[in-house]
Amino acid sequence: MDPATRADRRRRRLLIATIAGGLVLLLLVGVGIYGLLRGPAPRTDTTPADPPSSTVTAPPAGPSREGPVAVPQVGGPEAFARAVASALFTWDTTTGDGPMDYAQMLADVAADEEAAALAGDVRAYLPTSEAWGQLRQYQTRQWLIIDTAVIPEAWQTAVAQAAPGQIPAGTLAYTIEGTRHRDGIWGTKPVEASRPVSFTMFIVCTPAVTGRGVTGTTCELLRLSQLDNPLR
Repeated sequence: MDPATRADRRRRRLLIATIAGGLVLLLLVGVGIYGLLRGPAPRTDTTPADPPSSTVTAPPAGPSREGPVAVPQVGGPEAFARAVASALFTWDTTTGDGPMDYAQMLADVAADEEAAALAGDVRAYLPTSEAWGQLRQYQTRQWLIIDTAVIPEAWQTAVAQAAPGQIPAGTLAYTIEGTRHRDGIWGTKPVEASRPVSFTMFIVCTPAVTGRGVTGTTCELLRLSQLDNPLR
């Protein structure tokens, strides 16, 4: 066989292989672009088909709808503890704010030395971003009705038994007991739920000093216990 003919055949096979490889590459690129344009496959929707009615309002028992509110640091230890508890449990998914916005209100009153650890404590009390998106579909809001805010006996015992300087001056524990309320809209119907909650917070309060001397007490938040696992 003519060597030139064999060489022509090899060139043709190489050309065919090259063209085929190029077509496969173009096909893969085309599929990838199509996937980007089409987006992910739709998920099964398990939410109610009927959108919330704009004429239906939630039960009037809860607070007015508003975004995150700053926690006042003056007024005394118990007033601060109650304000922290309210800030920790009060949120509204319809305001355009998210969990981090509500967490920031507590970070603003955190003691510097415990700020990082406290951030983890607060996250355990707030919905995750994914859960927040689901709750927003039902216009969910939450708030806390406080029944008691007391210094637990276990803390008083710990202070009495502590060595001098072991517990910094002004450090207190408050155990909060109350009822957590939630309401929202399911389809077109207002719904609500509630359950008792309890927890302990640790705070530190020191005299507020200005150019005119001591004018009051300023408090900061140290840590939070696990929900429903308070000091007694």
